[in-house]
Amino acid sequence: MPVTRKALFARLDELGIQTRTVEHEAVFTVAESHKLDSELQGAHTKNLFLKDDRGALFLVVAVATTRVDLKALSRTLSAGRFSFGKPELLNEVLGVEPGSVTAFAVINDTGARVNVVLDAELMAFDTINCHPLENTATTNIAREDLMRFIRACGHEPRVVMLGGAANPAG
Repeated sequence: MPVTRKALFARLDELGIQTRTVEHEAVFTVAESHKLDSELQGAHTKNLFLKDDRGALFLVVAVATTRVDLKALSRTLSAGRFSFGKPELLNEVLGVEPGSVTAFAVINDTGARVNVVLDAELMAFDTINCHPLENTATTNIAREDLMRFIRACGHEPRVVMLGGAANPAG
């Protein structure tokens, strides 16, 4: 059974991590989430759940405006050819539905099957905004606290340069 939003916040509390959460209508795309930009400071994210042709799984967390070149990323990571993970696999491994993919979902990957990849551009922001396991809210967390959370979930995130921003001022 996947961890609930309430249990996620309890785990963050256990780790001494402070967050700020804004409730909103469900958002399924980066474009839909732009209306939140003024409500929460920091980096707004997009998340890609990928599977390579060798069966390895990846959670890529990038600044919302970053263009991710999957061919270049597979070379950078020495991975096989990428495709998007099927919704059933996403739910099985990360315990979330499409549209709710988030860095926080690693809490559900108790088998450490997913390789966590963070956008180097993302690491330039003091705070980062992620869905708290559901797309009806967005949670702001300090960059270092997000890294600590991911590590506490048994994952060592890899920080890589993912590409250029579609809107460098964004």
